[in-house]
Amino acid sequence: MKFIPAILPDNAPAAPALTFLFCEGKIVLNQEEAIPCFGQERALVNQGIYLGTYEGQPCYVARIDAEPDVPEDCMLSEIRPLHATFADELYALIGYASQILTWRENHQFCSKCGAGAVPSTTERAMVCNACGFMSYPRISPSIIVAVTKGPELLMARGPHFPAGLYSVVAGFLEPGETLEQCVAREVREETGIEVSNICYFASQPWAFPHSVMIGFTADYAGGELKIDPSEIEDAGWFMPDALPEIPSESTIARWLIDDYLKPVK
Repeated sequence: MKFIPAILPDNAPAAPALTFLFCEGKIVLNQEEAIPCFGQERALVNQGIYLGTYEGQPCYVARIDAEPDVPEDCMLSEIRPLHATFADELYALIGYASQILTWRENHQFCSKCGAGAVPSTTERAMVCNACGFMSYPRISPSIIVAVTKGPELLMARGPHFPAGLYSVVAGFLEPGETLEQCVAREVREETGIEVSNICYFASQPWAFPHSVMIGFTADYAGGELKIDPSEIEDAGWFMPDALPEIPSESTIARWLIDDYLKPVK
């Protein structure tokens, strides 16, 4: 791996740092549309959170409060399109940086006693000054599943989707559930149908803010489509040559759809 996570920088001479800066849901890039590198004298590095090294280069993450604070010769960029231009590991590191930053910002006080918390010097955790309770980065597992009925694929659209976009069914794991139980429940709750032959496909971290998507395939096992309007706007069975607009290639939803399309391409 090119990225080696760490809690504290070593004692080697400080090299210019890859600095992941976030502002209003976007990331700061330099004029070459790359992650900017700043020296240790920059306040953004000194105030940032150390992440580790990428190809031997130290990495920090920090937040900019407003667009006017973006460093000179830099610009704000949407994050999702960068998957097409950045190496996979560097794109994943953007997500990791964002997740660690959000977690640190949201855990400055102990959830057990309310006292102030400080970063641990030995592991990625926040430690309560008063009771010693430790909080670790939150990860919220969710399932995403491609359900097929013969040659047809089940697709749905949520109320927050861009116009015309459909995807496969997804939802968060609940306490006490297996992943397979979650697949069956989410499909049933959102579309009213039952599934069988649930098989693991792949996973993808989605760190905006703290999810991991666990992908499955499944077969239709019965029932009629009846959507839950509080969850989705529409759902239907689609043939391979008549799919609606689908998610981008950077998403596990698209990986599942492309896998479904393989036998019929």
